[in-house]
Amino acid sequence: MRAFFQGGLTPRRRGGRRHGESHMLVDWHEPHLLALSLMILFLSITDAFMTLTLMTHGAIEANPLLAYILAVAPELFAGVKLLLTCVAILVLVALARARVFRVIRVSAIMHSCLLLYLCLICYEWWMLRAIL
Repeated sequence: MRAFFQGGLTPRRRGGRRHGESHMLVDWHEPHLLALSLMILFLSITDAFMTLTLMTHGAIEANPLLAYILAVAPELFAGVKLLLTCVAILVLVALARARVFRVIRVSAIMHSCLLLYLCLICYEWWMLRAIL
C-alpha cells in the first residue's frame, strides 16, 4: 500500500521514455480521466436505481449476470453492479494511453461508455415517464 500511495502522490513516469512512446503505461493520468470515471460511476448508480424502479413495474434486467444476482440475492444487486463498474473503470484508466488494435485509444472507449450510459439513462427516463 505504501508504494501505491507514494506512486500516486509523487508519480515518476508521466510519459514514455523515448520519443513516440505515448501509448505506454504511466504512473500519472490526465485529470479529465478522474472526472470521466466519476461521471460513469454516477450514471451506473443512477442506472441501478432506475432499473430497480422499472422492475417494480414489470421490466426485466437485460444483463444476464445481474438478472441472476437479482433472482438469487436482490440485496447484492447494486453492490455487484457498482463493483463490476469500478473494476472496469480501473482497468480502462490504467490502460487509457494504450491503443486497441493500434487504432482506438482506450480513453476514447471510456468516452463512448459515458455516451452509452447517457443514452441508457435517457431511455430509462423515457420508460419511467411512460409508466408513471
